[in-house]
Amino acid sequence: MSNLVCQHVELRPATNADAEAVRKLVFGVLREYGLNPSPADTDADLIDIEASYVARGGRFDVLVAARVNVVGTVGLYPTVDGTAELRKMYLHKDLRGQGHGRRMLEHALAEAKRMGFRRVTLETASVLKEAVALYTQYGFREYQSDHKAARCDQTFELIL
Repeated sequence: MSNLVCQHVELRPATNADAEAVRKLVFGVLREYGLNPSPADTDADLIDIEASYVARGGRFDVLVAARVNVVGTVGLYPTVDGTAELRKMYLHKDLRGQGHGRRMLEHALAEAKRMGFRRVTLETASVLKEAVALYTQYGFREYQSDHKAARCDQTFELIL
């Protein structure tokens, strides 16, 4: 995939047909940063994307290169009281630093507003320094949460 820099990429809604490629990307990025995938727990939402996101009133999008390869992911998972959790925002290493992460985040925030969410939360690991920097640039502020996935040590929120 090293020639991804010059390929056209498209952001589109994911379907369950994308689930295997999504898991491959997400698990690969996690391992790259020394984090463990948790397919039976934290990452169980990637088994049936349509049920986990769309059927609940959320959405899950993929960034695809050459209309085939899943190279980025971002989800909005409805929780409580007009809140969506930003989940699974990952980007293939060959596409980082080109504005694609910013594009995915802007898209997710615009969709959250369009869908009527008033607040977006997220959990992350501080080792994902680029992501944390991007979130704070967009106004996310750290807050204390009762729940954190085992691999996450920070929680952020953004009031829309």
